Amino acid sequence: MQLINRKKSGVRKIKKIAPALAAASCSLLSVASSDVLARGEAGTWDFEVASLFYSEADDRVMAAEPVFSASKTFEDGEVLNLKAVFDTLTGASPNGATPSAAPQTFTKPSGNGTYAIAAGDAPIDDTFQDTRVALSASWLAPINRDWEYNAAFYGSKEYDYLSIGTSGGLKRYLNSKNTALNFGLSFSFDNIEPEGDIAKPLVEMAHLGTSDSFDSTRDGSSDSKTIIDALFGVTQVINRNTIMQFNYSLSLSDGYLTDPFKILSVIDETAGANFGGNLLDGNGNNIYLHEARPDSRMKHSLYWQTKYALSNGDVIDGSYRFMLDDWGINSHTFDFRYRWQLGSSYLEPHLRYYMQSEADFYKRYITETEYLAGNLQEATADYRLGDLDGMTVGLKYGHKLDNDTEFNMRVEYYLQTSAGDEGFGLLKDQDLYPDTRALIFQIGYSF
Repeated sequence: MQLINRKKSGVRKIKKIAPALAAASCSLLSVASSDVLARGEAGTWDFEVASLFYSEADDRVMAAEPVFSASKTFEDGEVLNLKAVFDTLTGASPNGATPSAAPQTFTKPSGNGTYAIAAGDAPIDDTFQDTRVALSASWLAPINRDWEYNAAFYGSKEYDYLSIGTSGGLKRYLNSKNTALNFGLSFSFDNIEPEGDIAKPLVEMAHLGTSDSFDSTRDGSSDSKTIIDALFGVTQVINRNTIMQFNYSLSLSDGYLTDPFKILSVIDETAGANFGGNLLDGNGNNIYLHEARPDSRMKHSLYWQTKYALSNGDVIDGSYRFMLDDWGINSHTFDFRYRWQLGSSYLEPHLRYYMQSEADFYKRYITETEYLAGNLQEATADYRLGDLDGMTVGLKYGHKLDNDTEFNMRVEYYLQTSAGDEGFGLLKDQDLYPDTRALIFQIGYSF
């Protein structure tokens, strides 16, 4: 969720669309977002508070996220933005295993206990919970009439995760400021120290209460990764009604990219009553493997956005993003908004459609043959890396109050569907790709 200073953003009059170039042209990487470019009145502070609530169906993930943002514009055009975000997440999260015709018991990632899943139910870890505090500071300043720069620092802390980062950018104005060239670069360092330590890749999950040793499946107490993002873009005022933006971004990740909490089921291929069921070890326990992902990832993204102001003050906003990476994933994102002005209020319908192909190493399950061959290098059953489609439909309402303040709220419904290998034998009777449904509500106030 981004907090945008609405006091000076958007298009109040068609003839003033050119000054909106600064706000529209900054989709810069993580913390250096467009809110730092929304200049208010010099010498004053502008504030925004908002809360977002996210709830998935079937008692899955629930999140509450209050956000506080403060911006000050100085006499020479510099802008300082300070932001604090607080997240609380609870509920249940899919662990990656397949549902089964028989009850299943899983060891908690911490190694302190187990949780049971009934026959036919999706395996989800109902011990999922976390909190996060994120703080950021951004600075924007002109160098001269045609150049400006921005810089930002960011840090967030969860129970088992630390992330720190910095970013900076340059902007060059051309053509009487109707054209802007943008360059941005960011660097972040993340460290994870999960309870129960890091699991060894593609080793069997230990079963508590047996001869299995939980410690033998661990590979150290923590690990880390680095992420470098670069952005190149151009923003162009087409005419007094239209502004358009094109961006290319490159992202390089290196280090520990595996999810330490995800596992995969191993499925029996032997003909008989258990054909398509969970493969059993010598003690009669189901065999599950901890996932493993590559230790590097390169992503390329192309982004296009157009905003068009109608004569009645309404604004049409459409965008498209294409992404591909060296994991074999490519995705398409279509986003459309219509700002319908109603005097001092507005309504903004929103429609977003996302479709993604699966990663090269995505496997809904591992077969007995693959398991016994022992030559798997990477594998994950995380649905977020599978073949999926997602649609968001929503509506935002805003109302301008006295003294240039604004109240707004947004309600959206999200539906995600997945597809893939339907399995064999007993697996064919299971729902391997359940839908994800979520309700999103946000309320905000700027002053």
